[in-house]
Amino acid sequence: QVQLVESGGGLVQAGDSLRLSCTASGLTFSSAAMAWFRQAPGRDREFLAAISWSGQTTNFGDSVKGRSTISRDDATNTVYLQINSLKPEDTADYYCAADLQRHCCGSDWYEYDYWGHGTQVTVSS
Repeated sequence: QVQLVESGGGLVQAGDSLRLSCTASGLTFSSAAMAWFRQAPGRDREFLAAISWSGQTTNFGDSVKGRSTISRDDATNTVYLQINSLKPEDTADYYCAADLQRHCCGSDWYEYDYWGHGTQVTVSS
């Protein structure tokens, strides 16, 4: 079955950078558009970034635009999200998601077919 496993979360200081990883199995990774979302307690799931199946196209949410990058390594079935200049309001559970229906790069959670269980990020001030 399809599995997405996130890693790289933890406790960081404001101003630090963080790179999250998501390794996929059970799907044809090179055909999937991939994305990152996050959800803080009491808030809706928020789109952060997406990358096309080819890696040629990316899309970013407003909250991380200009201070984040998304990349993929099809050799290891892994997608990465790096966020720089972290702020306390970046504290949330971070999820990766896979879209097998489209090539790129939706920002709505319902466009994604599979989800990981999340990794927690806490940013202290």
